[in-house]
Amino acid sequence: MTVIPFRKDVSWQEAADEFIYFKMAEGRAEQTIQDYKEHLPRFFKRFPDAFDPQKARKCVLEYMSDKIKPATYNLRLAYLRCFFSWCVKEGILPSDPTEGLKKKKDEGRIVSIEDDVLKRLLELPDKGTFTGLRDYALMLLTMDTGIRPGEALSLIPLDINVRSREVYVRAEVAKTRTRRTLPISPATAKAISKLLSARHPGWEEDVPVFCSQDGTRLQRSSWSHRIDEYAKRLGEHIRSYDLRHAFALSYLRNGGNTLSLQRIMGHTDLTMTKRYVAYTLGDIKEQHAHASPVNKLVPVRKRVRRTKQP
Repeated sequence: MTVIPFRKDVSWQEAADEFIYFKMAEGRAEQTIQDYKEHLPRFFKRFPDAFDPQKARKCVLEYMSDKIKPATYNLRLAYLRCFFSWCVKEGILPSDPTEGLKKKKDEGRIVSIEDDVLKRLLELPDKGTFTGLRDYALMLLTMDTGIRPGEALSLIPLDINVRSREVYVRAEVAKTRTRRTLPISPATAKAISKLLSARHPGWEEDVPVFCSQDGTRLQRSSWSHRIDEYAKRLGEHIRSYDLRHAFALSYLRNGGNTLSLQRIMGHTDLTMTKRYVAYTLGDIKEQHAHASPVNKLVPVRKRVRRTKQP
């Protein structure tokens, strides 16, 4: 077993830079790297003494004791634990200050959007412009496949086969690092085909399909802002990720099964998929109330309330 000598006098900035290079060498997704670059400085800016082995534990516990949602708690824990455990392995810190902390149960936030709202949303982009056509095609793709925003924004022309109506999510851009093929509907294929035809002839094949009008990569934050602006015009609150939820719920309501949904959504197991199933139980009860033969065989009679005689 190789013993790594303890490295003294390493600042958190130096350790974070080396850690991020390590993650890049592992082939982590671009968005994951960006998340590390945002989360680690945010923590150390609030707790500048957190890299002191004598103070790190207290800083971490205070940070994790904030009144935050389980999902936020779990994200904080994941990023910090990965960084601190790496520091221990590299001999930069003697121990991991996140040790013993466990993830919290997260029921998740699932959003259901009515069909008429989705239809009105699709009518908003100006398809006479490149950005409007891009927004329309990206909305359709997300509603059609439930693809994650980060995955969609990483697609290049070679990832899309309009003729066979398939979209290929490469392993290096997939959140789970597992490639998958997504079938798309004719309307989505048509919209993407028009978008590809509108590309500048000078753009290379590595320019993303859903790029900015000058051919640069569209960031997730920019896409989120675009959806926010469209939603405000509708008088609704819709996030870009909500369109993924809308696909999953509609897929199940229209007869899709959980295993195929899991593969399309790119879930590593059925845990998240089951949340969508649980959410649609209310729909099942409503359908049962209308379709059960017992309601016809034994109809419930409405009683007429007796009025008191004067």
